[in-house]
Amino acid sequence: MPRHNRDDRSTTRAIKNLILERGLRPGDPIPTEAELVEEIGVSRSSIREAVRTLVALDILQVRHGTGTFVGGLSLSPLVEGMVFRGVLMPGKNHQALRDVVELRRCLDLALEEQIVDALHGKDPSTLRTEVDAMLECAHRGDPITTHDRRFHLLLSECVDNQFYAQLVAAFWDIHQLVAPQLGVASTSDLQASARAHAGLLEAAVAGDSQRYREAIAAHYEPILRSLEAHSRA
Repeated sequence: MPRHNRDDRSTTRAIKNLILERGLRPGDPIPTEAELVEEIGVSRSSIREAVRTLVALDILQVRHGTGTFVGGLSLSPLVEGMVFRGVLMPGKNHQALRDVVELRRCLDLALEEQIVDALHGKDPSTLRTEVDAMLECAHRGDPITTHDRRFHLLLSECVDNQFYAQLVAAFWDIHQLVAPQLGVASTSDLQASARAHAGLLEAAVAGDSQRYREAIAAHYEPILRSLEAHSRA
């Protein structure tokens, strides 16, 4: 096939189409650089640039000395971009955090039915441990962030949706980077948040969707109130 010039995006698109057309899965090898040159009809430099782009997107993975393979196709590039955006907004961090909190709340509400169904009649000790730790920390006036994060990551495992788990982790990374600028949460807010997490678990175990949705609202109310107060300051 004659080699002609293509822009980087069209070469990248051609490699992605090749993966789809051949039904390749994560971990499968793709054709060698020389084979791609012949098959797509572009220069080696175009192939290399396209491969670099696809590696950055976790669509491809280069194993030196072995070859190039279909990557993990994770949300890692999106996650890193979201985290970076969350801290690269001087003077707008409160809005960035508010956006994250609102998205988290929407996701929690959207997946409420699946989580309640998954936990109905059960009481996982891992979730109970994090709730008890939050209640104890809040009673002492200590931060509950570590246990709060673990609770939500464990909760995400109840849903058969890998994107949800990755987004929960991403949102928490942004939250932890930006939230300190709001100052230390009051003891009353810490206690309210801890009780809301206990309410989430109790409602899910009881199979009570309405109570679970009410607990979601209670969970996010303290941080949204704090954000509102800082936006007026």
